[in-house]
Amino acid sequence: MALNSTRSYIQLAQTLPPQLTRFFARYPPPALLNQTSSSTSTSTTTLPPSSSASPTSEVSSTLPTSSPSSSTTSNPFQAQKSPITGKWHDPIYSLRRQADLVKLAREYGVESLLPFTVKKTEERIGRRLEFGLRVKGTGVGEKVRGKISERTLKSRYVVSIMFF
Repeated sequence: MALNSTRSYIQLAQTLPPQLTRFFARYPPPALLNQTSSSTSTSTTTLPPSSSASPTSEVSSTLPTSSPSSSTTSNPFQAQKSPITGKWHDPIYSLRRQADLVKLAREYGVESLLPFTVKKTEERIGRRLEFGLRVKGTGVGEKVRGKISERTLKSRYVVSIMFF
């Protein structure tokens, strides 16, 4: 079953544009990492223990090794604080590039595989529901203020009719 899902992921990756392919190669989705690590850990734990190896070396050999470039904790869309200096580093992808990646991912149906970003569709809809349109006069019972001539036009029109 895992083999079929791996094949489907490979076929999907072949249809993606180069920008998304490079992004997912550099920052693989956590869902794929968890799936591959669980399949490798289950296959390696079924090996019979060797008589010459110590239990600690056996456990360390069965754990999947991750390369330092593919860190699962860092999000390239958010600023990171350096643990050594305590300074904040800007996100790797700017907001404009994040929006471009999200648009491409939405077009190809892989938006859910992207890490958290404020440019995702769910986040945008959530902010729109929470804060509304934020344009004066668009709420219930609100009126757009307008210029003074526009605000007093009706009253001046009514008053001028009454005196004639």
